Amino acid sequence: MKRKPINKPTNSIGHKIRFSLVTKLNLKLFFRRLGLFLVLDLILCLVSAAGLIMHTEQTVTAAAEMLNQTGLPAPEAQDWLKLTGLSISLPTGEQKGFQLPTPFQPHHSKQTASGVRSIALPDSEGLTFWKQLEGVTYNVTLEDSRGSYRISVNPLETLRIFVELFAVVLILELIMLFGSFFSGARMIRKTLRPIEELAETAQNLTTDGVFSPEQLEVLAGKLDNINAAKLDTRISVGDTQSELKTLASAINGMLDRINESYRSQVRFVSDASHELRTPISVIQGYANLLDRWGKNDQKTLQESIDAIKDETANMKGLVEQLLFLARGDNNTMALQIERFELSALAIEVLRETQMIDGGHEYDSDVTPVFIMADKSLIKQATRILIDNAMKYSPSGKRITISVSGADSSARLTVQDEGIGIAPEAVPQIFDRFFRADESRARATGGTGLGLSIAKWITERHGGHMEVLSRQDIGTRISIMLPTAPEASET
Repeated sequence: MKRKPINKPTNSIGHKIRFSLVTKLNLKLFFRRLGLFLVLDLILCLVSAAGLIMHTEQTVTAAAEMLNQTGLPAPEAQDWLKLTGLSISLPTGEQKGFQLPTPFQPHHSKQTASGVRSIALPDSEGLTFWKQLEGVTYNVTLEDSRGSYRISVNPLETLRIFVELFAVVLILELIMLFGSFFSGARMIRKTLRPIEELAETAQNLTTDGVFSPEQLEVLAGKLDNINAAKLDTRISVGDTQSELKTLASAINGMLDRINESYRSQVRFVSDASHELRTPISVIQGYANLLDRWGKNDQKTLQESIDAIKDETANMKGLVEQLLFLARGDNNTMALQIERFELSALAIEVLRETQMIDGGHEYDSDVTPVFIMADKSLIKQATRILIDNAMKYSPSGKRITISVSGADSSARLTVQDEGIGIAPEAVPQIFDRFFRADESRARATGGTGLGLSIAKWITERHGGHMEVLSRQDIGTRISIMLPTAPEASET
């Protein structure tokens, strides 16, 4: 049977990466190289111009020293001087030009330091490039005891060499620019290939269909096997390029959090189903009992009614707790923050508990401490701690509630003399539906959600919980909350 090929989603992603990231990065590198070459060319021109002026000044200095010894050359010698680009003549008219700055004059010959310099440029109209170079002259007008004379230097040959070298440099730069444009694109594609593979693999995670062997080979070792059933699969950081190790580590961390959240949700749904199944089964059993022979048996009828009422009350409480945690997980529960005295709240909860529970002894040790919190939620957390102490403390034992403050923290503690918690179970008591003693769960009516709710309330207010327990001695659970500022500061 032929396998139906699937459309590869990798083409669109690879296309986007190649023609977006690669092109943008390559253009940026191209213009950066172009800017670098332009700066280097500008520096080269400035250095060449400075060298040409220095060479011309040296020529003028040598000619001035020769004139000082032999005087002006004969007219027939002028033609020979032109072969070297040098000509000497008497100045005509007013001399215009510039003199060397004063700081540079001590470094020149005394004969030429004070001379007037000018650069003659030909009329560019109708002249070729080389004719223009021939018309460029560097003129220096000097004065001494014999009068004034003018030395003109035409650096045609030197300029010709500079122009030819500069043309060669430009050609080499253009070759390097366009060559690096294509080689840079290949290098960028190779560097970004791991990211492209990650993107392609991530897209394939949501693709349904039959994969070809070539696709499976490409996806091997990447994210191809990561799904809800295999969230423990990770990207190998050691085989990843150093530039992408941070990305791979971040993805692995994200997968860790997703895996933990997924497993927590699965466990939560499983436990919630189990907890709801039990009271429903009890109610269904008693309903069947009434249907068969309990209609005329008053004892069976009353027993069934009491059992159904108890189970529905337990189920109602469980559903309310589940809804509370669901709203908390979705961040849809708004806090009504106010400033109140935590010690007064603790005494209020203690008095309410004493009214409904006469089987235990209650004591308190409180000091005035103010906090900024949602009063109803803090009261709910306090009731949860006292309810746990009541359930797991034998009749006649003491339950103590205390409130104290220190180091900008308020501590609310509920301590009992109950059965305690096994050391290995203490880290798990805040997990949803966890019970340290499953055999006593039905007897106490606990759902395993109370401490989870108390922990959520505490952390939502920026606090934390502390537990100290010893089996057959008792348990002490504390809620730590930030204290409120003074009333004036508030």
